[in-house]
Amino acid sequence: MQFSAALVMAFATLSIAAPLSTRALGTKTYNELSISGGTAGDGEAEALAKLDVGSDFAAVSKEDIKFLNDVNDLGNAAEKEGFNPLIESATGDEKIAAANGKTKNKILKLMASVLELKAEGAQGKDTTAKLAEEQKKLDGNIAKDKANAGQPSTAVEFEGTAGGEAGGVKKEAKAKGKEAKTKSKEAKDTKA
Repeated sequence: MQFSAALVMAFATLSIAAPLSTRALGTKTYNELSISGGTAGDGEAEALAKLDVGSDFAAVSKEDIKFLNDVNDLGNAAEKEGFNPLIESATGDEKIAAANGKTKNKILKLMASVLELKAEGAQGKDTTAKLAEEQKKLDGNIAKDKANAGQPSTAVEFEGTAGGEAGGVKKEAKAKGKEAKTKSKEAKDTKA
């Protein structure tokens, strides 16, 4: 009897001491994650707030790593299907605001990629070269965002989800550039 109680206590102690891999990010739509609206300048802090996986990258769950990958995929699709056409069709201040929104979108997707690579690296995968490449791109976009601080920044609405089984870009996902232009104009009118 005494041996069994000691064994149970030993296992309980080990299970408490073992690192926990908890899911922190859940499931979110692109529109819930987007940091592109508002003003330029704080993209780095906004992205980190949306993608908080903590500082122990070895404990980031597989689900959160997939979530981060989904965010990167969504950001790429929103850029291609939403921001690029919006920037091409816009002029003047609307074009500048759309470009600022695209920069903040790049910060979000690259931050997701950097965090994903840090987690994978901490869990044994060799991510050194890719991490350096993505970090360099992220740093460039953060500098660009800070240089444009205070300028209007336009978001696009985009259909897609990060996390969960339905995570990722859906084939029918489309940016709603017209709505984004309207939101940009409304934001500009509010500032005036």
